[in-house]
Amino acid sequence: MNVTGLFHGARLLKFVDYPVAEVLGPDASNAEIQSLIERCGSVFIKPIFKGGVGKKGKAGLLGRAKDLGAAMKEKERLYFAEHTHGNTKAKAEGVTFEGAVPADIEVYFSITDSTEYRAPMITITHHGGMDIEELASDQIARVPFDPLTGLKGFVISNALKSIGAPAELISPLVQHLPKLWDLYHQYGMTMLELNPIRMKPDGKGRLIPVACDFKCSFDGDDANVARLGLPDDLDTSSYSNFEMEVNSLRTYQGQSDVFVINEQGSITAMTFGGGANALVTELLGDSASISSDFGGNPPYAKMHDISRIVYKYWLKQSNVLFIIGGKANNTDIFETFRAMADALRDYFNTYGPTPIYVVIGRGGPNLIRGMSYMKDTMDALGVPYQMFGFDSAMSEVVNYAQAVDEWMKTGGREIVAKKLGCSVA
Repeated sequence: MNVTGLFHGARLLKFVDYPVAEVLGPDASNAEIQSLIERCGSVFIKPIFKGGVGKKGKAGLLGRAKDLGAAMKEKERLYFAEHTHGNTKAKAEGVTFEGAVPADIEVYFSITDSTEYRAPMITITHHGGMDIEELASDQIARVPFDPLTGLKGFVISNALKSIGAPAELISPLVQHLPKLWDLYHQYGMTMLELNPIRMKPDGKGRLIPVACDFKCSFDGDDANVARLGLPDDLDTSSYSNFEMEVNSLRTYQGQSDVFVINEQGSITAMTFGGGANALVTELLGDSASISSDFGGNPPYAKMHDISRIVYKYWLKQSNVLFIIGGKANNTDIFETFRAMADALRDYFNTYGPTPIYVVIGRGGPNLIRGMSYMKDTMDALGVPYQMFGFDSAMSEVVNYAQAVDEWMKTGGREIVAKKLGCSVA
């Protein structure tokens, strides 16, 4: 689950007493908006998107007004704005009115889980703003730290000094940024980003780091997220029916994470494990219909339901059903393969055969029993298949799946359809 913007972000930051810009929601009255303009000089009008979607500023989805009339015009323009970034499409459901914060310096700050260091890591620069991606390496600091001791002030101080930040920034940031570790660590976040933090003068010669935008991601399986009291439907507006069906199967045991990559994809990959998911998604590119992670030793019933949903939405258009994962430690391969094979048999019985080629690459407990069950099922259905064990390089198995997909596109699909006695469409 993702949260962007200050509509919910301001409330989360107040949990840890972090300074944040004044914000009004879409139900704000004209009098409240006018009062905010009078206090702050102007307001920024931003669309509210459920879930996370980036590059809104560069897409022009940001308005600024110094009077009520202009604010209402921007509200009309942005209230139901549509935005596409990469494969993510979103439609706004209202706007926020955020008080302008006077400042000469903007700071970027984030906390993420680093796979490189196997530890949380901060990213910080005093060259914040929309062009953060274009900064040179010596203008931005990326520093891992020990999660047992948490984010301490000296980590912030050393990071800022390493990139030559002005001295007047260091003390206020050292005082306030460590508060964000409590929010990140105690409430199940996997990423927290403030951009920009505007360094506002307080009239006494000191600067206050005020958060003017907010972004975070949550571990959906972490029960601590519920303590924040966020709406249940916060991250569902841009989900497809397929994603919502699979996500409804979330339980304490087994992963059920999916994301639609390409609605016209020709390879449907059911992957097991985060590493497999990252590798397969990157290598398949636009050929993949979905990105998925079904590891964590799912029980038979859950894996059968997941497979049934995946087949219902994607099997008809796919050339390759790709079942792939590394060598599992605790996932029972026989149970997961039996569930997927039974669901495939159920699909053929319900919808009729479809020209599909099954490619499997896996390792782990009860692998031989699982592959034997798959083999018997494929032979009974007449579906062509190829299986690879734990001693096969995953990247090579992906290459094989891509080669099969190309063969299916250049006549193989007709051959398989003729064998199964079904249409090619």
